[in-house]
Amino acid sequence: MIHIAIDGPSGAGKSSLAKGLAARLGINYLDTGALYRTVGYAARERGIRPDDRKAVADMLGSVSVEAAFENGKQMMYLDGKPLGDAIRQHEISSYASAVSAIPEVRAFLLETQRDVARRESVVMDGRDIGTVIMPDADIKIFLVASAEERAERRRRELEERGITESYEKILADIRERDRRDSERDIAPLRPAEDAIMLDNSGFTPEMSVDAAMRIIRERGIATECGEDSVG
Repeated sequence: MIHIAIDGPSGAGKSSLAKGLAARLGINYLDTGALYRTVGYAARERGIRPDDRKAVADMLGSVSVEAAFENGKQMMYLDGKPLGDAIRQHEISSYASAVSAIPEVRAFLLETQRDVARRESVVMDGRDIGTVIMPDADIKIFLVASAEERAERRRRELEERGITESYEKILADIRERDRRDSERDIAPLRPAEDAIMLDNSGFTPEMSVDAAMRIIRERGIATECGEDSVG
């Protein structure tokens, strides 16, 4: 089996890179951020502030969060109901960041993520994949890009979905999330000691995948889908 961990700040392109690598290598991609977004979505739907640790922790006993792969695409379910793009709203990003700093939430989702890694080859992206979830991953990549570039990417992404959000607000939100993610006590955003830094500023998604594939080839892990080293 092959396990690839991709970490980095919000908007760096982790999901696009992880999906691209999974497609190239012919293995599953688990978007761990979607799990936290689902918990954040559940909190918002129940009128719970995401920084109210006790209320969020208490909520966990009455919710069911599941991830399933359908035709190679990850689907998130909350209490048995599919969420679709509901968890991709910009507001949910802040909820996800806040609830992910709650120890009970991380413990709630930790085993779900590790269980996937035990069963099969997988690419995971998040903020503590290489340090906590898959510390023994074959390849650990820490993806970075400037806050300004990440804000513009996010603005374009939202615009394509018909959502209007000012660049200035998105940039301010990203800078605040960077600060919060790097300073939190539980699983702060930081690269694993053996992670490979990849700055994709100015890269297209395809260029990012090509750069990561070069890293994988150099490590002798695999080349493309169907290689013997991928199990």
